[in-house]
Amino acid sequence: MQALRGAVGGLLATLPMSALMLGAHRRLPRREKYPLPPALIVDNALRKAGVPPSTLEPETRERAVWSAHLLYGAAAGAVYGALMPRPSRPARGAAFGLGVWLGSYLGWLPLTGLMPPAHREPARRNALMIAAHLVWGAALALSWKPRRLGRRARAPIH
Repeated sequence: MQALRGAVGGLLATLPMSALMLGAHRRLPRREKYPLPPALIVDNALRKAGVPPSTLEPETRERAVWSAHLLYGAAAGAVYGALMPRPSRPARGAAFGLGVWLGSYLGWLPLTGLMPPAHREPARRNALMIAAHLVWGAALALSWKPRRLGRRARAPIH
């Protein structure tokens, strides 16, 4: 149950993360405005599967990018839920988000050839993605507040 709760939180936390990514991407210098990692990862995965990204309709490719991004946020949130059986502070969530960035951009993404290692990316783009993962993690932790589902607070009867 906690992993499911974390998955929902991770999915929802991907929304403010994405807003930050898109807003900050617009402010990058022209030479650094190439596609954001979710699009690069999907394009590289398609190429590895033998499907040139240019053969997809733009809307289909866009849906694939956003679906993969949201699903990855949900999967990482499920891990958080399994590791954090109780609510945590936003700072702990942000630290988890930083760990997701480190494990992804310095770990499995370069190992699979889906992205170059982070140290080959411009510093501003790394800063953008680190900030986005900090926001994701903090939002994930904030989504983790205990709730009483199906129960309403009742006013005392006098």
